[in-house]
Amino acid sequence: MVSLAVNFGLDLAEEIKALKRERNAVILAHNYQVPELQDIADYVGDSLGLSFQAAKTDAEVILFCGVHFMAETAKILNPTKKVILPDLDAGCSLSESCPPEKLEAFLQQHAGKNYYVIAYINCSAGVKALSDVICTSGNAEKIVRAAPADRNILFVPDQNLGAWVIERTGRKMDLWQGNCYVHIEFTARSIRAIHAQHPRAPVVAHPECSYAVRLLADEVCSTEKMITYCRESPAKEIIVVTEAGMLHRLKKDVPGKLFIPGPTERCACAECRFMKMNTLEKAHAALLNLQPEIILPEPLRQRAEAPILRMLELSR
Repeated sequence: MVSLAVNFGLDLAEEIKALKRERNAVILAHNYQVPELQDIADYVGDSLGLSFQAAKTDAEVILFCGVHFMAETAKILNPTKKVILPDLDAGCSLSESCPPEKLEAFLQQHAGKNYYVIAYINCSAGVKALSDVICTSGNAEKIVRAAPADRNILFVPDQNLGAWVIERTGRKMDLWQGNCYVHIEFTARSIRAIHAQHPRAPVVAHPECSYAVRLLADEVCSTEKMITYCRESPAKEIIVVTEAGMLHRLKKDVPGKLFIPGPTERCACAECRFMKMNTLEKAHAALLNLQPEIILPEPLRQRAEAPILRMLELSR
C-alpha cells in the first residue's frame, strides 16, 4: 500500500509538471508548504523572495502554493495573469487579526496622529490598500529605517515582529495587537526544554515569536535568512523555531546537519493548519481546472499595488 501511494504521488507530480508546461504556468511555494509541493515548485522561498518572483514572472498562470494573502499579493503584482491557489480556504490567523474595516476605522479615529502605516505582508489586499508601504520579516528593519522621520508609525498587524523591529531600530512605533497563532505557541519553557536536550545547538527563531522566546535565540531572522545562518554556522545541530515546513527546505539546502524543530507546549513541532491545507492533489486540480482563481476589483488592486512596489524598490 505504501508503494502504491508513493508511485501515485510521483505520477501526480509528473502530471503537474506536464500541466505546468501546457498552461505556461509557474509554481511558487512558501517555505511552510508540505514537502511534496516544495519539491515541484519552480521557486521556494519567504514572502519577500516570492514577491520578487511574482513581480518578474513571464508565465501566464501563477500557481501559488501558500496562503490566501500570498496569492492576493501575486495577483496585485500581475493583474493580467491568472493566479490560482490550491485551496481557497487557506487563510492566515495573522491576516485575520487585522480586518481592513477595523484598520480604516482606527485610522479615521486617530487621524490627528498622521500615521505612516507599515503593513507586514501577512495581511489582506484591503489592509495593503490602506498602507503606505509593505514589509516582510526579511526587510522590516530596512523599511522602518526608511520611514519619514516626521510621521508617527503604525505597524500592522504583527505585534511581535513590530516589537522586534523597535528593538533593532530604536524607532518608536504604535503596534497593532495581532499575532500568528503558530509562532506564539512557542514558549520560553518549551525552548529551554529542547535546548537542554541539545545544549550545543544554537537556536534560530522567527521574529513573529514572543519576546521571551526571542531572548533565548542565538539568531532572530526571516525564514530565508535562516538558510544563510544555518549554512554558515559551524554547529552540526540547530534548533529551528518556526513552522515545521521550514525543516524540509533546510535539509535540502544545507545537507549534513541535524535540524531540530522547536517544540511548543502541546507538540514536538509546530505546523500551520492553513499552510497544510494545500496538497499535491489540490495543486493538480487547480492547474487542470485553472481554479480557484484569485479575483480582485481593479480599484482595490491598484491601491494595494503602490505600497508593495514601494517595498520592492526599497528592498533592491
